[in-house]
Amino acid sequence: MRIGLQLLCGLVLIFALAAWFVLEIFVEEIKPGVRSATEDTLVDMAQLLAPMALGDLQEGKMANGRLASAFDRLNQTPLNALIDGHLKQQTEYRIYVVDGKGIVVYDSSGQDLGKDYSRWNDVYRTLRGEYGARSTRSDPDDPASSVMHVAAPLRDGTNILGSLTVAKPNRTLLPMIERSEHQLLQGAAMLLLISLLIGGLLVWWLNRAIGKLVQYADAVSQGQPTSLPRLYSPELDRLGRSLETMRRQLDGKSYIESYVHSLTHELKSPLAAIRGAGEILAEAPPPEVATRFIGNINLETARMQQLIERMLQLARLESGQGLDRQACDPARLGRRVLDARQIVAQRRQLSLRLDLAEAQKQKWDPLLVEQALGNLLDNAIDFSPIGGLVTLTGEVHAGGYRFQVRDLGPGIPDYALPRIFERFYSLPRPDKGKSSGLGLSFAREVARQHGGRLTLDNHPDGGVLAELWLPAA
Repeated sequence: MRIGLQLLCGLVLIFALAAWFVLEIFVEEIKPGVRSATEDTLVDMAQLLAPMALGDLQEGKMANGRLASAFDRLNQTPLNALIDGHLKQQTEYRIYVVDGKGIVVYDSSGQDLGKDYSRWNDVYRTLRGEYGARSTRSDPDDPASSVMHVAAPLRDGTNILGSLTVAKPNRTLLPMIERSEHQLLQGAAMLLLISLLIGGLLVWWLNRAIGKLVQYADAVSQGQPTSLPRLYSPELDRLGRSLETMRRQLDGKSYIESYVHSLTHELKSPLAAIRGAGEILAEAPPPEVATRFIGNINLETARMQQLIERMLQLARLESGQGLDRQACDPARLGRRVLDARQIVAQRRQLSLRLDLAEAQKQKWDPLLVEQALGNLLDNAIDFSPIGGLVTLTGEVHAGGYRFQVRDLGPGIPDYALPRIFERFYSLPRPDKGKSSGLGLSFAREVARQHGGRLTLDNHPDGGVLAELWLPAA
């Protein structure tokens, strides 16, 4: 299971348990609490009515005394009391009075007058000077039919002449309890919904941050240029920095190994030529032979020096030492690069054509851009047939400036297209043999450092088209 889904399930489980706990508290505490509050009210009412009932009992006027008259007038007019959305029209109390023996001498309902209530808990305990109360079902099979009874003693000095009981059905409390249950369930559902929303946002944010790290790791593993993403979390940022440190250490080791291996491989050929020439010169050959081999030594030495210088230049660029950005005119830069190659082109009887659109000055590293563009022109000149044409064009394009170098040479073989930007990979020149194979690698790295791109493709009409696009800065 994915970590995001695990977190979401965990959050939902926590909030579901919290909702269940709240509901349990309601069942175990709120309902009894409502009944306790009702019982407290019944106690107050019984104590309030007890003096009135005592006078009627002493005067023998229970049937038409003050208590009976007051209760008869109680529900003559509807109450029309709107309590939290519940309309109350009449009181639902029952009052009965018993004498000192527990015989009912007054019953507001008129149903149990004259019956012996002495064994009921409310009467039995009250006549003995204790607190008397009970809850009894009117229907033994219906829990909702229970009625709460609270009694108060009818005292004459220290003597208890009887008791007055106030009874109220618990079903009258159901609207308030059900309303509270409904509100609580709504709150629990809202809490669960909010928890799902928060959990979903948390999972989305976590998956997004982890996804950025995964993309970063994939780009690093594929050798693509990338930077460490901002994750907006101290822990994830620390993890990202650790990955970045590990990448740099691994890159440093592989970088050195690659360059040492490549340099060793490329230096074998000129070193072998120099060694062979040295062995022949050691045998004191004729002057003309010695001159030829001395020329070979000088040529191979110059080749080795050029190779090492280009490798050091590319290594400095790839190590990210930064660009020396200056305001430069793209058209003037292109003309300067082309003018520097006019002599070489004339030797090969080539025509150089220039078509550079004027543009605003750009913040580039002019030295690097000139070298990159010069490498592209050098390739075009080297592969062009005698009497051919090399074109350098430039235009404002896609928020930057695009240079295009076009030649009319044989084009790039299909097998070489995937490898043309590899270091030390080179195709044979018509007149020069192979080059160092670092020019295109250097040019592409210059484009990357500037945030641009370099492409090299065969033109449909023949030859090669190189495009160097650099963004405006």
